[in-house]
Amino acid sequence: MWVDKRDDGRLNKKKNQPLYLSKHSFNDLSHVSPVVFLYLLKECYVCGTCKATTKFRALQQVVVQVLYNGPQPGPAVFAAQCLYVLPIFESYCEGFSHLILSALRRFMKLGSSQMDILDAKIWAAKLFLDIVGHRLIYDERIMVKIVEVFNVNLSNIGKAICGSHANNEIGQQTAKIFVQQYILNLIDCKSYMTAVSLLEQFSLRGLEESFLLRMMDNKDYKAAEKWATFMGKQYLCTLVQEYIDRKLEHDAYEVIRKNNLREEFPEAYHQGKESKLKKLAEKGCWDIAEARTKNDRQLLEYLVYLAMEAGYMEKVEELCNRYSLEGFTNTKELEASAVQSHYLQLKELSIEEVVWVDNANSLQDATHHIEECKVVGLDCEWKPNYEKGSLPNKVSIMQIASERKAYILDLIKLYNDVPDILDDCLVRILHSPRILKLGYNFQCDVAQLARSYGRLECFKHYDMLLDIQNVFKEPRGGLSGLAKKILGTGLNKTRRNSNWEQRPLTQYQLEYAALDAVVLIHIFRHVRGHTQPAGASDGHNKIEWKSHIVSHMDNSKKAKKETKKKEQCSPTSHGLICLDAEFEQ
Repeated sequence: MWVDKRDDGRLNKKKNQPLYLSKHSFNDLSHVSPVVFLYLLKECYVCGTCKATTKFRALQQVVVQVLYNGPQPGPAVFAAQCLYVLPIFESYCEGFSHLILSALRRFMKLGSSQMDILDAKIWAAKLFLDIVGHRLIYDERIMVKIVEVFNVNLSNIGKAICGSHANNEIGQQTAKIFVQQYILNLIDCKSYMTAVSLLEQFSLRGLEESFLLRMMDNKDYKAAEKWATFMGKQYLCTLVQEYIDRKLEHDAYEVIRKNNLREEFPEAYHQGKESKLKKLAEKGCWDIAEARTKNDRQLLEYLVYLAMEAGYMEKVEELCNRYSLEGFTNTKELEASAVQSHYLQLKELSIEEVVWVDNANSLQDATHHIEECKVVGLDCEWKPNYEKGSLPNKVSIMQIASERKAYILDLIKLYNDVPDILDDCLVRILHSPRILKLGYNFQCDVAQLARSYGRLECFKHYDMLLDIQNVFKEPRGGLSGLAKKILGTGLNKTRRNSNWEQRPLTQYQLEYAALDAVVLIHIFRHVRGHTQPAGASDGHNKIEWKSHIVSHMDNSKKAKKETKKKEQCSPTSHGLICLDAEFEQ
C-alpha cells in the first residue's frame, strides 16, 4: 500500500512523489511488530509538510485507525508495547508517546475487548514500575498519563510486582506501600502535581492538611487545588481561607464559585463578583456585567458606581430606571463634572459640527466636503457579539473627520436604501490617492468592512493610508493611551462596546464616535511636526511617518499575495507632493 494523504496527511516531501510504505503497514497489523509500526510512523512524521499541530492530528487519526485494524495481541496491549519500545527512538519518544496515548484514549471510549484491557493494564503497570525504577526513561507527565489512560489501579501494580497468581490482598498491600513511598519521594523533590495526580489515581488519602500548606508555601496552587478538590469540602474550605489570608482574592473566588462554597464565604464571594464586574466595566462590556449581577441589588448598585466613575451617564440612568435604584441623582452631576476634567472632550478640538449621515443627499454633501480635504480621520463601530465563537456583527457606522467637521455614516441604512450611491461616494474617498486617510489599527476595520459589505467595490481596496499605530514603536494603551501621550489627555472608552445598532444613537455615542476619528487629525498634527512627545526614550527627535504610508492596499482575496508587497511600497510621489504642499501652508 502506498500512503498518499494529500492535504490531510501531508506525508509527501515533494509533489507527485508519493511515499511508498510496507504493503501491510497500516491496513493490516496482524504481522507488524510495534518497532516496525513506530518506524513507519516516524517516516510519516519526517515526510510530513504541514505545521506541527495539524501533523499531530493527522497522525493521531492514523494511529486510531491502526488500533481498529487488528494489531496483535490486541489494540490496547499493542499500544502499551509501543510505549515500551519508544525510548529507542530518542528525540521522537516524548511526542510519539503523547500521540499514542491520546489516540488510545479516543479508541477506548468506543470500546475494546475486556481481555485486551485487562492485559493492557498489567503492561501499563509494568511500564509504571520500570519508569519509577529508572529502567525506562520517561517524563513524569507521561508516566501519569500512562496510568490515567490505562486506568491502572493498585491491584494491577500488585500483580506486576508479585505475579498474576499471587494473593490479590497481599499484592494490593505491597503495591500500596510501594506507591506511597514513591509519592513521598516526589513530595520531597517538590514534584507536587505528579504526587497529587498519583494520590488521586490510586485513591490514597493518608496525607493531612499540612501537605496542602506545604504546596501553598511553595506556590504550587494548581496542585493544592487539585488535591483539595480530591479530598473534599473540608480541605477546600482550608484552601479558600489560605487564599484569603495570602491576599489571593481572585483564586479564592474561583474556588468558591466552582465548588459552591458561597454560604461558607459570603464576603469573599461578593468581593470576587465585584472584581469581575469591575474588569468587565473596564473592558466596556456593560451588558455582560449587568447580566452577571443576576438582579442582585447590591451588585447593581456597585455597577452604577462603576458607570458613574467612568462617566457613562446614560448607563447610570438606564440602570437606575430599570431596577428602580435611588439616591444617585446628586452624585451623577458631581461625577460627570469630574470625568470631564479627566478625559478629552470633543469641544476642545475645535470641531464645528458632527453630522449624522443616513440618506443620499447628506451623503453627497459629506463626500463633497471630504474630497476637498487633504487629510481625514477614519474609524468604524459595530455592535459587540458576546457569543463565544460567533462572527462579529455587521459594521454599523463609519466616522470620517476633517479638521472642521465629523461625519457619521449610518452604513446599515445607507446600504439598505442607496447601496449604489454609498459605493460611489466611498470609492471617491477611499480610493483617492489625493486624500490621506488616517486610522488606528485600521487593518481590523478593513477586515470587518469587507466582511460586512463584500458586495461593495469601495471596501475592496484603499489608497493612501496611514495607520497612526504603526508610527510609534510602543503604542501602549490603545488610541486613548496614545492621545494621552501626545495630547496630554486620554479618551473615555466606556462606550466602546455599547449597542451601535440602536437608532437613534445617544448624544454620548455620537460624541464618542466622532472623537475617535477627530483625535487622529490632532495626533497627526503633532506627528507632522517631526518631534517626539515629551518623555520619549529612544533618543531620536524626528518621527519618521512618511515611510508608513501605504499607497495602495488591495483587500480582495485574489490579490492577497500581491497586497503584502504593495503594502511595503513607497507612497506615490504625487500624493506626497500634495501633502507637503499642505503642510507648508
